[in-house]
Amino acid sequence: MANLSLTDRLLLPLARIHARRVFNRFMNDTRDLTTVQERVLLEKLRANADSAYGRDFGFNRIRTYADFTRQIPVTTYDDLMPYVERVKAGETDAMFGNGQGVLMFAMSSGTTAEPKYIPVTERFLANYRRGWNAFGVRVLNDHPGCFLRHIVQVTSPMDEQRAPSGIPCGAITGIMAATQKRLVRKYYVAPLCVAYIDDAAARYYTIMRLALRRDVAFMITANPATQLKLVRSVDSAAERIIRDMRDGTLDESLPISAEIRGQLAPLLRPDPETARRFEDIVKRTGRLLPKDYWDLGFLANWTGGTMGLYLERFPEYFGEVPVRDIGLLASEGRMSIPIEDGTPSGILDISGMFFEFIPLDEADHPHPSVIRAHEVQEGHEYEILLTNDAGFYRYRIGDVVRVTGFAGPTPLIEFLHKGANTSSLTGEKLTEQQVVLAFEQVRRSTAFNPTHFVLAPQWADPPYYTLHIEDSPSPNADELARRMDAELRRANVEYDSKRSTERLGAVRVNQLPEDYLTHLHADQAVRRRKVNEQYKPQYLYAKPGEDARFPTSSVQPTPTTP
Repeated sequence: MANLSLTDRLLLPLARIHARRVFNRFMNDTRDLTTVQERVLLEKLRANADSAYGRDFGFNRIRTYADFTRQIPVTTYDDLMPYVERVKAGETDAMFGNGQGVLMFAMSSGTTAEPKYIPVTERFLANYRRGWNAFGVRVLNDHPGCFLRHIVQVTSPMDEQRAPSGIPCGAITGIMAATQKRLVRKYYVAPLCVAYIDDAAARYYTIMRLALRRDVAFMITANPATQLKLVRSVDSAAERIIRDMRDGTLDESLPISAEIRGQLAPLLRPDPETARRFEDIVKRTGRLLPKDYWDLGFLANWTGGTMGLYLERFPEYFGEVPVRDIGLLASEGRMSIPIEDGTPSGILDISGMFFEFIPLDEADHPHPSVIRAHEVQEGHEYEILLTNDAGFYRYRIGDVVRVTGFAGPTPLIEFLHKGANTSSLTGEKLTEQQVVLAFEQVRRSTAFNPTHFVLAPQWADPPYYTLHIEDSPSPNADELARRMDAELRRANVEYDSKRSTERLGAVRVNQLPEDYLTHLHADQAVRRRKVNEQYKPQYLYAKPGEDARFPTSSVQPTPTTP
């Protein structure tokens, strides 16, 4: 508080009042689930009733939920893509009503090689920020010692590409950071320019170089693997980073442009006192770990699904620091707001989007049942549908959730996994279609022509995928692994991002006995014939361990670099 400027002293009480009102309004909404959801639905429909999409699907005839389901089918991104393409070309009214502009397109992995482009409007961004504010108010109230202290967060560029209309396309974290309130942004340890350091190791090192001299209250990233990467970048380069702190430098060997170095120079003043403190830590413990150099109040990241596996390593680095799940959120919007530490469960964000649910046992049916939020049951699993401010209606995002309880009438949900034909070890959301397309590309470019294959996720440090084949690999296993990895990177932008930032390891090859998968598929077809007359072989497993019974060959290629 003592270091606050006069302007900040005046703004701080107003910011606290506003943030508290946001959270209180959300909690009040949870007590009136059905009314709030009906209001949210009609607001989103009315806002875009005069768009081309709204006219095509008769928004002006929708007065009730029954009208909504009659006029608009359950949709996928492929259904919406023609409209999105029109918006990318500058035809904003293809999806949005008068007066609405598109600030950017948030890019996310699609089902094929082409990424999804989610339009971010002012309404969308305001709603996205409202959900983050509600999350932040609650977690800071629960950890008041973290208030007005520094934050370690990782931002990606919002302008990795440009749409034909010139609108930037990239990560929503970029625009969130760029438009953050100054009072909050001043506590970010890394300025926006750090997002433009292409080399992942250099970016991690730079963030930590800036963070180590700060009184950091918490770290917040979507993926817990990122937090481990950050602190390991310090632990593995203790001597180098201590020297940089002492001298006021940023290692010249790092591939960082002169322009970015120039922007960072004012933040890199010599700090011999902190350098000596860190030298003492290394002498005393033999390592440089955050549990010894920071007084963290909490960590914030995803904990549901496979992400929970990373948490087993947290105590080694952070000690017994509480972990708050950041909630189920995606480029398409926020779905839940956790209000307790140590659980992936959060309150359904009914103020932000309109939600529907497909019972999981009907998710593969051509015409599944669809129910509303007040109809779900505790302990049951569902695929979630979204209607949001990005112009997506009854949208199948592919996330599977479990209802864990209720806050009043409003459900609490936790993320379980992506849909049955999707694998996501670190957020890559790899689909079976992408895997098949990638393998077809490998097969076309080589003499290798296998009968059967399957790609399976493996939990390791870092996690990776194994390509199981039952034919002798040609070219050799190393080359086959490199080619498959390269094609997956081309097919999925988020897989490529996770490989580039070393959160995913390279593909490896496992040669199975002759006809192993052939017999496996035949046995599965016989067992499933009663429930599925048209059995299809599975080319991608969704969870680590599903291939645990597969025999392991001696073919273990050397992992390739990102």
